[in-house]
Amino acid sequence: MSKTILVVDDEKDIRTSLTGILEDEGYQVGTAASGAEALECARQDLPDLVLLDIWMPGMDGLETLEKLKNLFPQITVVMISGHGTIETAVRTTKLGAFDFIEKPLSLDKVLITVANALRMRELTVENEELKQAVGNEFELIGDSAAMTVLREQIMRVAPTSASVLVTGENGTGKELVARSIHYYSLRRDKPFVAINCAAIPEELIESELFGHEKGAFTGALAQKKGKFDLADGGTLFLDEIGDMSLKTQAKVLRILQERCFERVGGTRLVSVDVRIIAATNKELDEEIRQGRFREDLYYRLNVVPFRVPALRERPADIRLLIPYFMDQFHRREGRESKVFLPETLEMLRSYDWPGNVRELRNIVERILIMTPGKVISPADIPNLAGEQQASAPASMKAEGALVFGTLREAREEFEREFIVQKLEQNDWNISRTAEVIDLERSNLHRKIKSYGIDIRR
Repeated sequence: MSKTILVVDDEKDIRTSLTGILEDEGYQVGTAASGAEALECARQDLPDLVLLDIWMPGMDGLETLEKLKNLFPQITVVMISGHGTIETAVRTTKLGAFDFIEKPLSLDKVLITVANALRMRELTVENEELKQAVGNEFELIGDSAAMTVLREQIMRVAPTSASVLVTGENGTGKELVARSIHYYSLRRDKPFVAINCAAIPEELIESELFGHEKGAFTGALAQKKGKFDLADGGTLFLDEIGDMSLKTQAKVLRILQERCFERVGGTRLVSVDVRIIAATNKELDEEIRQGRFREDLYYRLNVVPFRVPALRERPADIRLLIPYFMDQFHRREGRESKVFLPETLEMLRSYDWPGNVRELRNIVERILIMTPGKVISPADIPNLAGEQQASAPASMKAEGALVFGTLREAREEFEREFIVQKLEQNDWNISRTAEVIDLERSNLHRKIKSYGIDIRR
């Protein structure tokens, strides 16, 4: 669709010549002989651009510009004058004009200015759309009582610098809560830096968090900034904080107390201003009793506690989450839209979703990809309960599954079988498997070796 331009000038010859020039370039052109007429034209059909003469009888161009910007703040205006001065140009700019062109008009100057003004308008619109998209990305979907309370808590806490501890099961959206807090905070223009404490080997976690100096250890060929450095002025999200070693916990506690730290291998104190948001799916009270988590760090982090409810606790929100995930998928993939039948939605709503929102999103995307038609019926839904049973290791599915002597043995067996299954699903490609299960490739290598998994098959 061609752009529309309104030419406002009391001289008919100017209006005629500009109309011819601009129409030759493919623009749709309207004209007005006065400021009052220009305001009426803008009310009836808002143009993409206004070329506005300053010196006109009655309402002059400056008054017209001011009224146009008051009525339509998004409108783009280029001023035209045969008696231009620096003071006039400055005043028009302060009133919101994009540019200032002097008479006699140069054809090239007019066309270049018009093209630049329209391009700037497009960029402004794109920027606003991107801002809106970012805001929507961090929106917590759901109108259940639990989600309403959670959103209210976020809006109260976000403008402060208080530390926040987010708890909840895997897949409930703890990082989304953290990003939402940052987005609505006074730090939103500063970095949001996330690190998964469980996905990084213990011997590397300090370097990742605090950075290191050149020569601090073998392979440290240059100074490297850590996550605290990168998040300075913004927010640092420590995911799976319950898996952090006691040694690293002590250093994080020091930063929270003193607002400074030393890089690995360094002696100089580095000052930082970072808001900490931590998350865990563990019961930290129990971790403290078992001696695996520092009580003083817990109280430092748990200034404001948030709990993200499991999806089974708010099944009514599924009816809102499914269209939201569908819209995200269609915009990202450019696929045609599809429709879930009411009985299909009810089938999905009745499932208890042990993987929570993350599992729901993955299933919705799989259905959209694998269903050839535009209407999604109950027959298109995979056997979710069967998948859940099939994904469990054989030792856990058999009768008398709890045959392990300790919880650690059971957890290790489950983790080993899980890794083998994911490797098989990804044709034993370690890099792809690491990406799918959200684990660092080096950490996955280490687990494969420790569990004695034969990747040659």
